[in-house]
Amino acid sequence: MTRTSVPCPVCRQPIVVDLTRLFDLNSDPSAKEKLLSGAANYFQCPNCQQQGIYPTPIVYHDPDKELLLTYFPPELHTPINEQEKTIGPMIKKVMDDLPPEKRKGYLFKPQTMLSQQKLFETILEADGITPEMLKAQQEKLNLLQRLAAAPEAELGKLIKENDEQIDEELFVLLSRLVQASAASGDQEAVMTLAGLQKALLEHSTVGKAAAHEAAETRAAMEELQELSKAGITRENLLELLIKNADGEIRLTTIASMARGGLDYAFFQTLTERIEQAQGDEKAKLEGLRERLLHIVEAVDKAVQAQLADAQNLLDELLAAENIEQATQQALPRVNQLFSEVLNNAATKAQEENDVAKLTKLANIVAVLRAASSTGAVIEIVEALLQTEKEADRAKILEEAGEAINDEFSQTLTGLIKQVEAQGQQPELLERLKGINSEVLRFTMRRNLNNGSK
Repeated sequence: MTRTSVPCPVCRQPIVVDLTRLFDLNSDPSAKEKLLSGAANYFQCPNCQQQGIYPTPIVYHDPDKELLLTYFPPELHTPINEQEKTIGPMIKKVMDDLPPEKRKGYLFKPQTMLSQQKLFETILEADGITPEMLKAQQEKLNLLQRLAAAPEAELGKLIKENDEQIDEELFVLLSRLVQASAASGDQEAVMTLAGLQKALLEHSTVGKAAAHEAAETRAAMEELQELSKAGITRENLLELLIKNADGEIRLTTIASMARGGLDYAFFQTLTERIEQAQGDEKAKLEGLRERLLHIVEAVDKAVQAQLADAQNLLDELLAAENIEQATQQALPRVNQLFSEVLNNAATKAQEENDVAKLTKLANIVAVLRAASSTGAVIEIVEALLQTEKEADRAKILEEAGEAINDEFSQTLTGLIKQVEAQGQQPELLERLKGINSEVLRFTMRRNLNNGSK
């Protein structure tokens, strides 16, 4: 993404746009999401108020699907030979970034897309998305745009009028738009879309159901957390499950989170309770046992599938030519189970004295640690941005403790430089600079206190 001064497509006045012309999934796994979401190359002219996707040449590359697509907006009226001069270097970069063994024949036959619509359709068709599915998604996107542009006073009514069109897919699409806006640094769009998401949860049928599920899940987690303070036993866990037997969401949440406690001895205890019970109570306990057995089976199957995925991912990374780059690209697929698989692999490699494998595993761990550290910094910064009072921000810094270190300050400084370079969010920039000053005062005060001990 490059900040470029270009003429507005309508009034021709100069405007500054963050232009991305090469979308290469080999080097950026999120490239497809950025392109299809409409967040890339978005502009708004301060002179004529025109907004939309700025017309610019595009090269799209998906090595897994063996797709190399080019698109040159017809409204640019660029001769073929000039188009080749623009597109050629991007295709060369695609090839240069690939290891020799992955340079296949499709790279020498890029497909020319005559319209942006055809570009999007070709990308989606490679993912198994039909034109009918694409049309349905476009209708959802159009609905989201209408809802996002609606005055706050009319939003609730508009949501109810379109309640039948508001489904889980629309919420997924909205979530992707929020992520794409956040990735591009458009905080204003993030706030607008987050407000829309809140309104949809309050006023739509699907949203209310999702909000109810979230509330029930949160309540179940709080009950289980409260129980853990005194120490979870099979007996008090059983009592908690009996108490929540009539609530499917709460029962599933508690049983899933406490899966380790639902062992043979637990079910033996439950069976003894059933044998001692009579009438409706016995029927209720028998029904509970049946449901718990189904939940346990489903959880175990899901864990096994996730473990297999984690092992496959680790095998992919170990086989990669550039392990650090491959791990960086795979970060969205990394979870707790992957960490367990990684630790088990390291233990086995140590036992077998497999130095080569240990070295590769160490490279993977280094990337994960760096990503985890950066993610923790961003979480703290976001919490500070959302807190209005300086005293409350000071409390956040105190609670963060040793996480407020040189690395934190360097990441925060880098974030300030990034926002400053974009030049589009002066309020955010000022807030970040203010937080940076507070962090400096906090670390100086802490250092003085430590030095006086």
